Order: sequence, then structure tokens, then C-alpha cells
Amino acid sequence: MKPLKRPARRALLVVHVAASAGWLGLTLGLLALALTAAGTESAPMIEAACRSMKVFTDWLVIPIGLLTLLSGLVLSLGTKWGLARHRWVCTKFWLSLITLTASIFALRPGVNDAVDTVAAGTPLADPLDLVMGPVVSFSAYLFMTVISVLKPWGLTRRGRRLRLLATSRKALDERSLRPTA
Repeated sequence: MKPLKRPARRALLVVHVAASAGWLGLTLGLLALALTAAGTESAPMIEAACRSMKVFTDWLVIPIGLLTLLSGLVLSLGTKWGLARHRWVCTKFWLSLITLTASIFALRPGVNDAVDTVAAGTPLADPLDLVMGPVVSFSAYLFMTVISVLKPWGLTRRGRRLRLLATSRKALDERSLRPTA
């Protein structure tokens, strides 16, 4: 992919950071609602918390997660960071993909089941089941935020090879530009 021009890169970076912060915030909201449902004896409060979680998972988590994943993918492919050059970028990509997949196939169906259960007037079998998804997601998103800031671990094998290749090309170019005696 061609490198992004500065205005496009900056705009995409703003979208990515805002979407990532939104995904982190939504997960924190889900965690608060899940803890509310797990920590109260009030059936109406449990139902309200579960229904609120359903709104988050049905309308917000998946689109914001997709926006985060796609904007990060385009940024990585259109900048010097690359998708497979730095370990922290690879880690973020795979964790984003895994957590988005888990949100689609585990979190959302689990919340829908909880809503159906409490709407039928049946108490939740294990209210802490609602808490686990947001805890895992929040931990993953917080970890991804930290590695985005710190950029640890250095280059991948491919990144080292590409850097060596670029250095070799630069040295060859410099030699060819030297005047001969």
C-alpha cells in the first residue's frame, strides 16, 4: 500500500484513537452494568442493567470495534509501522481481531440470553457470567492502549529483514553517487 499523505494519516489517526477510546469506554460501561446486575437483589434493577447491556452490544460495541480494527489496519499498512514489522502492531491487530470476534460470538449472545432470562422473570443462573466478558475485554483494550503508547518489543523478523534491506540499498545508493577517482 502506498504511504498515506499527512492529512489523511492524521485524520485516520484521530478516527482510530477516538474509536479505540470509545471501545474501551463502552467496555467499562458494560462492566459497570454487569457488576450492577451481579451485585443487586432487585429484579427490576437486574433487568434494567441487562437491557442496557443489550443496547451497548447490539448498537455500539460491534460497529465501534470494527471501526477500530479497520482504521488500525489501514494506518498500519499506510505508515512506517507496517502490519508485520513491529511486534506491538501485530499484537494489537490480533488482540483486536480476537476481542471483536469474542464480542460477536460470545459477549452479544450471552447478553441476549441474560435479557431473555430476566424478561421471563427467571433469575440469572450465575450473574458473574455477565461480568467475565467485559473484564476480559477491558483488560485486553487497556493492554492495547499501553502498548500503543510504549511501543515495546522491537521489530519482528520481517521488520528486521526489511530494515536490513533498506540499509543495504541506501549504502549502495551512496556508493553509486560518490565521484570516482
